[in-house]
Amino acid sequence: MKAEIISIGTELLLGEITDTNAAYLASQLPLLGIDLHFISTVGDNKQRLIETLNHAWQRSDIIITTGGLGPTEDDITREAIAEFFHEPITIDQSLVSQFKELFNSFNMDMPESNIKQASVIPSVCIIANPRGTAPGWWAEKDNHVIIAMPGPPGEMQQMWSNVVAPQLQDKYCHAIIYSKTLKTFSLSEAKVGELTRAYLLAQNPTVGIYAKPDGIHLRITAKAETLSNARELVEKAAVEIHGILGNYIWGSDSETLEGIIANLLTINSMNLAVAEAGTGGILANTITNIAESSKFFKYGTVINRGDLKRDYGINDAIIKQYGVVSEEVACIIASAVRAKCDTSFGVGLIGVIESDDSNNKLGTIAIGIANNTGKRGFKKVYPGTRMQVKQRAAISALYELKNILTEETKCT
Repeated sequence: MKAEIISIGTELLLGEITDTNAAYLASQLPLLGIDLHFISTVGDNKQRLIETLNHAWQRSDIIITTGGLGPTEDDITREAIAEFFHEPITIDQSLVSQFKELFNSFNMDMPESNIKQASVIPSVCIIANPRGTAPGWWAEKDNHVIIAMPGPPGEMQQMWSNVVAPQLQDKYCHAIIYSKTLKTFSLSEAKVGELTRAYLLAQNPTVGIYAKPDGIHLRITAKAETLSNARELVEKAAVEIHGILGNYIWGSDSETLEGIIANLLTINSMNLAVAEAGTGGILANTITNIAESSKFFKYGTVINRGDLKRDYGINDAIIKQYGVVSEEVACIIASAVRAKCDTSFGVGLIGVIESDDSNNKLGTIAIGIANNTGKRGFKKVYPGTRMQVKQRAAISALYELKNILTEETKCT
């Protein structure tokens, strides 16, 4: 089966928002064994959308659209598909009733414009939207299918995973697809590619490489007649890749660094405190995104560099010898915050996120990690914007903490 994605919205063409929907769908279609051949973007213009649908119809079996299902005049996806199919639009009164019940639950009156979202045509089956008022459309005709989903990513992704992907699997995919993602950190995309080149060239399982905020991901996907055979192919490749990349692989699939750390700290009855300078508290924020983080996360603070001497005992001689953004200073911060809060681990994170630092270039970070066995320091330089450097600083600190936790808890 050949698929095509059409992203709809003038705001996409103007660069006002990034098209994350197309990227998400492009990552999901291979898991169903469906080949994606084209991605198009079209503005809120019905005639141009009809032309785009016509091109897609000539070259693809499955056409997936996102956006244009809202209640306003510029939401034209339903009208364009109806005109393309030469079918009349009617209003599904049961959908109108559902909309009214939803608005009533929020103590709101439903605007008349929302009735437009209850539009249907004869060839359409409605796809329920539990997170909004824009139902999706599944329209089949002449051995083609057009699947229209809403633009908000949260709504679209839930509709895809709950309804669309399973239905595509059932109707069009006759092989079992199994996939596993290995997540690495501290190696460049090029280096990961070099080390795993033989797997990137393989046909079954296939291996894709992706740069993500938390490192370089490798997605291994196999196709077979049974789930067990597909899983066996994937796991064999995963074991072999683990043998090549070793500890650079920190997790897999839906795992996060903060989640792994939370689990390690909790099951070993340990806790944590962090102190940050120059990163605005992003490390503490990432850790506290974990549910029930209060069980293991005891303290987090944001330090002004000017307070390092007063609050952390870092004297001028240390700064003169090593510099503010140094492993030595980060380790002092880590030890101080650990002692202050009486925790199992202390983490000190200090970074350069301003371009006018005379001693270090933008993107320089230092990490200190302290526990009852001693201190370890790390210094790294990351390219990118101010926000990207902050994110990479937090991920780097979590990565090093995870490695130390894994190593030391294995020994106990």
